[in-house]
Amino acid sequence: MLLSIEHIARTCGATYLVEPADPSALVNGISWDSRTMTSGQAYLALPGERVDGHDFVLASLQAGAIAALVMHELPADVLDCAREFGAAILLVDDTAQAYTAVARMWRTMLPAKVIGITGSSGKTTTKNLVRDVLSSVFRTTATQANQNNELGVPRTLLAASTDDEAVIVEMGMRGLGQLEELCEFVHPDMGLITNVGTCHMELLGTQENIARAKAELFDALPEGGIAFVNALDGHVVEQWQRLKLDERGVRTVFYAGDGPWTYVDELAITKKGLPFVWADNTSFDADGRPSFTMCADGFGKGLQKAECTLEMRGRHNVSNACAAAAVGIAMGLPLRLCAQVLSQSVPDAGRSRVVRATCGACVVDDAYNANPDSMEASLSTFAVMNTDGRRIAVLGDMAELGPYAEEGHARIGAFAANCGLDMLYYVGEYAQTVIEAAQAAGMDGSRMMVLPDAQAVLAELARQLRSDDIVLVKASNFLGFKSIVEGLVE
Repeated sequence: MLLSIEHIARTCGATYLVEPADPSALVNGISWDSRTMTSGQAYLALPGERVDGHDFVLASLQAGAIAALVMHELPADVLDCAREFGAAILLVDDTAQAYTAVARMWRTMLPAKVIGITGSSGKTTTKNLVRDVLSSVFRTTATQANQNNELGVPRTLLAASTDDEAVIVEMGMRGLGQLEELCEFVHPDMGLITNVGTCHMELLGTQENIARAKAELFDALPEGGIAFVNALDGHVVEQWQRLKLDERGVRTVFYAGDGPWTYVDELAITKKGLPFVWADNTSFDADGRPSFTMCADGFGKGLQKAECTLEMRGRHNVSNACAAAAVGIAMGLPLRLCAQVLSQSVPDAGRSRVVRATCGACVVDDAYNANPDSMEASLSTFAVMNTDGRRIAVLGDMAELGPYAEEGHARIGAFAANCGLDMLYYVGEYAQTVIEAAQAAGMDGSRMMVLPDAQAVLAELARQLRSDDIVLVKASNFLGFKSIVEGLVE
């Protein structure tokens, strides 16, 4: 982003509490964290339940901010500091809405193709894979980490340059209408839905409602846009059919992991010659890394194939890789290049990353988040990973399941019982549900232990873990399982 103070003030409908020394001075970014403020940025004062951003306007000015957006009057010493530095203090009704307004305006100045990505699970990993593929050729900006909410989405747009050729925006949602609101200023040219799972059940009640909420991304695509449809997810396919995107001139590109081909056969994708990227002949090494033949057809070049071996583990990442390749091919990249780049992509911390504990044990760090679908995917991968020692799973509660919580946790207990675990440690409110379901599915109760928190798990592992063991760490983020991984590694 590179906008003048005056332009920002007009866009936000702001009034000056302190006028800038130079209204044409260019602002090179907006931040709401005074600790990371750099010279030339604007500071966004966000009110909060525990901390009010207005208390840090002075610190942001001293750190080099040339403007600050606020919602009320400020102490005299803060205003005097702004005058001394020639900075502007802009008064707006709502700083979060002003931030969105600036992002909306900046979006109109971006010539890049904007790709929106959402889904119940895998959206951050898929976003990273799409970023890696496109940035191999194009100047690309993508969402940092998982900043996919009402503040993170505009932040991604504002991080983009007018020189960019691709902007990848990860978009989360908590309810119906939220993606629609985000799309009103993101204006995606392309949209990709990874899948429709059971997370957000607490707010949306049914999987059908979740599917409709995710499909708001497809519904926002313009004529000439592209929808990337997971051909193996019935809920995604149903929403694509409901929206009848072809009647609006929106092109469809299908992608899929390695079978079963229930919906692929039903849609007759290959018979109709529709654009399609899929995996064939998938196999896994002793550490759960998949190798497969990536195939593409319907792009005007006949059937194309390329071999691909991922550094990322698990069958679910085969689908994520095919999704990323579908975007790359639709943007004009050759399949072989997409497969080559994907083979070199590495997972972020907390997303099936493998690290070593100080004792030598192998730790599968999947601690970032969890829902029933991603939990089963992680356990499936963990079950086939090679080990000479014990296979130990450290699991915890999954959030936002609402009335599905009891059933969802029982499902995981039953699933874990058949994953060849030597030991299961569990933390959370639904521990008894998980343990009882695992026992009912045949797992010996002596191989399960309920612990009160992450620190208790770490203490137990410190006593029990051996160098040849392998450990999976996974739960929803609120349980703080990241500290388990950090403690084992340190």
